[in-house]
Amino acid sequence: MAKKHYNVVAGIIVVDDKILCMQRGISKYEYTSKKWEFPGGKIELSETPQEAIIRELREEMDYDVRPIKRLAKIEHEYPDFSISLDAWLCKADSMNFNQKEHIAHCWLKFNELKTLDFAAADVDIINTIKKKRIEL
Repeated sequence: MAKKHYNVVAGIIVVDDKILCMQRGISKYEYTSKKWEFPGGKIELSETPQEAIIRELREEMDYDVRPIKRLAKIEHEYPDFSISLDAWLCKADSMNFNQKEHIAHCWLKFNELKTLDFAAADVDIINTIKKKRIEL
């Protein structure tokens, strides 16, 4: 049986030189349960990645962001599914939002991200940003 594949988007949201990190709740997969991630979600068929990040963050967090530029496109295989993860640098006017679906959040400088236990695909994003020396 073929694995499910998802097209997803993640927002690397930067405010005052800090990046928003969200902690997932308990899930049916140990390898994503309680892991940290960059906020986002699934891209619907008729959407661009930019439209998806705007919609997802409004729905999940009541948060308005502005996608600025694509930082990375990651292909990642988890044991039970695969994803194409489109990561976008986003700006916001404040750090205030409603945490509806995650169990925790924090704002960290880029060099502090390694202190959290990120989901594997999000680690790929961090490594790509570091390797390409992308300015946030």
